[in-house]
Amino acid sequence: MPIEIRRFGVGHRRPDGPVGSVGLTGQSIHTDGRGVIAELAFTRGARIEPHANPNTTWFIVIEGGGWVGVGDERTRVAAGEAVLWPADVTHAAWTEHSEMRAFVVEFAGPDDRIVLDSRALAAGEGGATPADGALADDRHTATRDHASGEPT
Repeated sequence: MPIEIRRFGVGHRRPDGPVGSVGLTGQSIHTDGRGVIAELAFTRGARIEPHANPNTTWFIVIEGGGWVGVGDERTRVAAGEAVLWPADVTHAAWTEHSEMRAFVVEFAGPDDRIVLDSRALAAGEGGATPADGALADDRHTATRDHASGEPT
């Protein structure tokens, strides 16, 4: 099976977001019956208007920062933070004086609250079983452009 690659980011985004969104572009990376993964880019002064949907969603900030609202709460978010948008709860996101990039991971349906922490549940507890595995050898031979942090 060939490796599947999806392109996103600059050059692949289009105006996106719920009705009333301003200054927002995005690109769907994956969509199927289990959910959606998308990248969103907020310009300065961008916003996703308050809305709710029937799906549990994670809003994962990967660059810059801004604000999010969930229900009656509002808080600042920055790169490296993920915000849970529960199903059927009003939520929003916006920027003021900065830009922000985020991934949105939306699961089909409400959260069924099966939570796994850093330890896999024992067989028979919630249906999860421990996984066997190991890190692969580091066979990456590409040189790296240290100025940009990208492989060359």
